[in-house]
Amino acid sequence: MNRRTLLAATATAAATVTLPRTAFAADATTTKETMTSTALYRSTARAQLAALRTGAITARDLLEQVLDHHAKVNKDLNAVVTLDADAARAAADKADAHLASTGETLGPLHGLPITVKDALETKGLLTTCGSTTLADHVPDQDADVVALLRGAGAVIVGKTNVPTMCQDLQTSNPIFGKTNNPYDETKTAGGSSGGPAVAVATGLSALEVGSDLAGSLRLPAAYCGVYALRTSRGTAGPIVPTHGHIPRPPGWLTSSDMLTLGPIARTADDLALLLNVMAAPSPADDTAWSVRLPAPAKTRLDQFRVGVWADDDYCRVDTATANVLAQVVTALRQAGAPLDETTRPVDFKDSNVLFERLMYATSAATATDEAFAGEVAAADKVADDSPSALYLKSRTMRHRDWARADEDRQKLRAKWAAYFTDHDLLIAPATPTAAIDDQTDTTDRYITVDGAKRDFYDQTSWVNLASPVGLPAIVMPAGRTKEGLPLAIQIIGPYLSDRTVVAAAKALANVLPAHVAPPAFNA
Repeated sequence: MNRRTLLAATATAAATVTLPRTAFAADATTTKETMTSTALYRSTARAQLAALRTGAITARDLLEQVLDHHAKVNKDLNAVVTLDADAARAAADKADAHLASTGETLGPLHGLPITVKDALETKGLLTTCGSTTLADHVPDQDADVVALLRGAGAVIVGKTNVPTMCQDLQTSNPIFGKTNNPYDETKTAGGSSGGPAVAVATGLSALEVGSDLAGSLRLPAAYCGVYALRTSRGTAGPIVPTHGHIPRPPGWLTSSDMLTLGPIARTADDLALLLNVMAAPSPADDTAWSVRLPAPAKTRLDQFRVGVWADDDYCRVDTATANVLAQVVTALRQAGAPLDETTRPVDFKDSNVLFERLMYATSAATATDEAFAGEVAAADKVADDSPSALYLKSRTMRHRDWARADEDRQKLRAKWAAYFTDHDLLIAPATPTAAIDDQTDTTDRYITVDGAKRDFYDQTSWVNLASPVGLPAIVMPAGRTKEGLPLAIQIIGPYLSDRTVVAAAKALANVLPAHVAPPAFNA
C-alpha cells in the first residue's frame, strides 16, 4: 500500500461509525475513547475480557479473529515477526476448559490475545532482540514481566519487532527488516518499541509491554497514535520487574538503572488494566515485598493543578505540535483546571545532559574488554569540545564521577518533588513533530522542524525529561496533522503517581477530539 492510498484510507476511516464501549455490557463506562468496531478484537481490552468472562465469546474464537486479522494486515506492517499460533491456540483452549470446568477465570487477563516485544525473553519462543547473534536464541525461562502476563491468563500470540538490541529510534534489524508506520509507510514507526506500538494501533494485539530507557516506549506510541506509560522507578528500583529484558544480554541479572517497562494500549483505561498486572515485585522478592500503587489522587480535570510546558528554546516544537498543545490548554481551561503556563520545573539542558551521561555510563557495562579499552584510550585523547567527548567520557567515567552524577540525579529528583508540591501534573510535548521520514537506510539522519534541520536525537528530548528521575509519564494521542498523522502530548506526574497520570489521561481524552485509528485497524 503506497503513501497516497494509506492517507486516503485514513481520511475514510475518520468517517466510519464508532460503537461505544457500552456495546459490551460489562464494560459500561462511556467515554470518547471508542474504537471503530465490527469484530470484538477491535474493541478495548476491557470489553474483550468482559465478553470472555460472560461466555459471549470463547478465548479460541477471539484468538482466531486476531489470527485472521494478522493474516490480512501484518505482511504490510511487519509488526509481529514471530507468530506462535499453535501455542496460542493451546493456551486459549486451556483458558476455555478452565472457565467451563470451574466457572472461574485464570486471572485478570483471562484468554486475552496479546503480543510481546522481542526484547523480552519468552520460554520456548524465539527471542532475538533483532540481533544476528541471537538469531537462534530460544530462552528456557520467561522474563519476569512475561511470567506475570501468563500468570494473569494472557494468551501470547507472538513477538513484535525491535531495532537491533533496542539501540535505535527506528524499528528495523537484519533478521526481520523494517516495521512500517501504520499511517504512512514513508514515516518511521519509532523505536525501540515500534513493533509493539504498531501491533496495538492496528488491532494485532489488545495490549503490549514496551521498554523505555531513552523514550523507547513513548516515542513509538506518539508516532503510532496509542497510549503508553513509562512507569515509576526510584532508588528502590522499578515498580515493574525488568529481569529478562534484552539488552542486557541473556543471562545477565542486572539491567540499566533507568530502564522501565510499561503498558501500551489503545485507551487510558486499558493502560490501567495492564498496569495492575505488571506492577509487582520480582519472583525473588514477592515472598516479602508487594507493590501497592496509590489510587488516583484526583480524577476530574477541574481538580488537577496543571503545569504546562508547551515549548522551550532548547528543543523547539513545530507549528502543528504547538497548535495541539494550545488546543489541550483550551480544553483544560474550559474544563476548569487551574493552569500554570509559565512553569519550568528544571533546566531542560542540564537535565538532558545529565541523562545522556548516565545513559552512556550504564550502556558500557556490556562492552567487551577489548572494545572498552579502546574507548578508554580514545576518551583520554579526545578534546572536551569534540562532538564525541560527551559519549566517550561518559562511557568511561570513573566510579567517583558516576557517584557525583548520581548525586546530581538525586538533586534533580528533589527539584521535581518540590515542583509537585504545588502542581499535580505537568503537560508537555511528547515529540517536536509527528512521525518523521523513515531514515533506516541513511547515515546522515536528522529531523525537520518547520523546515529547519535538527539533530536526529532531538526526537526524544522531551520524553527524556522524566527518564533520569524515574517519574511516571504517559504519552497519549491528542490530534492530527493535516496529512492525518497522529500528534501526541505527554503527562508527567510525581513519583509513584502512575494511577493518577492514567486517570488524568482518561479524563483528558474525554474533552479532546476522538482519535482516528489507522487504516489497517479496520482492514
